[in-house]
Amino acid sequence: MTEFKNTERELRNFRLRITAVFAFVLLCFGLLVARFVWVQVVRHDAYAAQAEDNRISLVPVVPNRGLIKDRNGVVLARNYSAYTLEITRSKIKGNLESVIDDLAQVVSITPKDRRRFKKLLDDSKSFASLPIRTRLTDEEVARFTAQRFRFPGIDVQARLFRQYPLGEVAAHVIGYIGRMNQKDADRIEDSDDAANYKGTSYLGKDGLEKSYEEQLHGNTGYEEIEVAASGRAVRSMSRVPPTPGNNLILSIDIELQKVIEEAFGDNRGALVAIEPSTGDVLAYVSQPSFDPNLFVEGIDQQSWDDLNNSPDHPLINRPMNGTYAPGSTYKPFMALAALELGKRTPGYAINDVGFFMLGGHRFRDDKVGGHGRVDMYKSIVESCDTYYYMLANDMGPDTIHDFMKPFGFGQLTGIDLEHEQRGILPSTDWKRKYFKRAAAQKWVGGDTISLGIGQGFNSFTPLQLAHAVATLVNNGVVMKPHLVKIIEDGVTNKHTQTVPKESYRIPLKQENIDFIKHAMVGVTIGGTSSKVFAGAGYESGGKTGTAQVVSIKQGEKYDAKKLNARMHDHAWYTAFAPVDKPRIAIAVIVENGGFGAAAAAPIVRKALDYYLLGKRPGDSAKAAAALAAAVAADGAPPEVDVKPGDASEEAYKDGEESPGNRE
Repeated sequence: MTEFKNTERELRNFRLRITAVFAFVLLCFGLLVARFVWVQVVRHDAYAAQAEDNRISLVPVVPNRGLIKDRNGVVLARNYSAYTLEITRSKIKGNLESVIDDLAQVVSITPKDRRRFKKLLDDSKSFASLPIRTRLTDEEVARFTAQRFRFPGIDVQARLFRQYPLGEVAAHVIGYIGRMNQKDADRIEDSDDAANYKGTSYLGKDGLEKSYEEQLHGNTGYEEIEVAASGRAVRSMSRVPPTPGNNLILSIDIELQKVIEEAFGDNRGALVAIEPSTGDVLAYVSQPSFDPNLFVEGIDQQSWDDLNNSPDHPLINRPMNGTYAPGSTYKPFMALAALELGKRTPGYAINDVGFFMLGGHRFRDDKVGGHGRVDMYKSIVESCDTYYYMLANDMGPDTIHDFMKPFGFGQLTGIDLEHEQRGILPSTDWKRKYFKRAAAQKWVGGDTISLGIGQGFNSFTPLQLAHAVATLVNNGVVMKPHLVKIIEDGVTNKHTQTVPKESYRIPLKQENIDFIKHAMVGVTIGGTSSKVFAGAGYESGGKTGTAQVVSIKQGEKYDAKKLNARMHDHAWYTAFAPVDKPRIAIAVIVENGGFGAAAAAPIVRKALDYYLLGKRPGDSAKAAAALAAAVAADGAPPEVDVKPGDASEEAYKDGEESPGNRE
């Protein structure tokens, strides 16, 4: 049977299909036109900006960090440029250790470099590159560049490095910078200064580097770089240069600092020297010290363990973090309080039989049999404990507290370093708040007696004691102690003083100040430090002190030979010079040094010899005599060519006695 085609129907179906295809093509074309209009017309500006951003890369330019110099212009912290080999962990494919092993065949990488890199890697959670080697030589840079194709994710970068050219000298003052960790990055990101730290990998971690970070850092610049599609830089479009950080000019005399640090030898302790009229800290010594260069690129674990686990605790900033009983160095201030408050007159005398009795407790004097008849002058010159036992008993703890507070005892001095310790200036109110047990909160008579000789609950920093001495010899005018004397603008070199005027004045009678100074001069002439200062060539005042570390029970005597060396007494000495117009005030403590006159005073003698006479340890006697003669002739030193624990104690228990200060 023959089937006839329906031509008309097939033609109609064909037309429908053609129409459908045409409609689909028209729809697609319409969508393309609509998209074209959207991209080229509606969103033109946005996509043009995005294209420009892809073509132009904004690169931050890190500013030069400000320098740190001493008062005479000696550079203590500086910058230098060098090449560093850096690894971006996120770009490394395969085992990282294997890559480093291969890299070590091209550039020398020591086990210490590996340990430091591992510590940096553990501390950093960012995608930033981290250094595996620093300070590459030109030869090493050339070798790596020739082999760079083998090491994707590893690059040589030109960096500015921080260096502390004097190493351990004044390390606790200067501090150090270090690489940012995640905690630092989070803190900066939440701050108002986040944009200024774009591209920055380092910031101050300790000392003045930390407390003056904002001044030292400077302002970050930026550079517009045209880049190819591959990401390769083509050319520089524009550049906003960075503003270098400001320079810090310290009050420190670094040559004086060196003399003092050498004078300490292997002893532990601290010394602070202040110019009374300005508050300039001339020397700030904490011994033992450390090398801040170890921290700049991340300290390796072995070096960290050596510092952190050392029994000598070199990382402790002793001048403002170490708190100690001041011992007999407190006596001149007790005597001044007695004069100002009308508790004693200079001529008032006691008969010292070698001890003071209070409620059945015997408080011994340092001299067996006593000092005999003792007036105020003799009490300071010979350091009579009994005199001050009686004085403290008459004054009471709260009166002592109120008089000593304006001198800065137990108070923050406000020095320009972070984390200063307050110490303890005891009072009845302090004891109620300090102790938890009701029985321990009660103030007893023995607590008061010990305060008179700088023992008991008294606990001050060497900085506080030096500040107090400076205030005393400055006739009660309080100058805030500071380490940065001038901030020098990094661009204009304009100088701005940090402490231009006095803080406040303590109302003191001049005749009382003069008497105390006169008695302290007597200490160096015929008193406890007279042998140390014999033939000095200048007149100074001073006071020895010996602060006990362990209590001595009733009937026992202090015998250093029977004690561990770290149980020996601490040795103190305070001083000022010249007497007529003091240019320097000093407080020094030698931990477990024994007698103040034997261990601490000789350090001060060397410091004063250098600062007043220009004499260094080891100078000939003939040269020293000539310097002394020059000072005697015109009243001024010759020009010098400068080359760039908590000691507070519980109240004495029944049957115990104070052993005195054993000076």
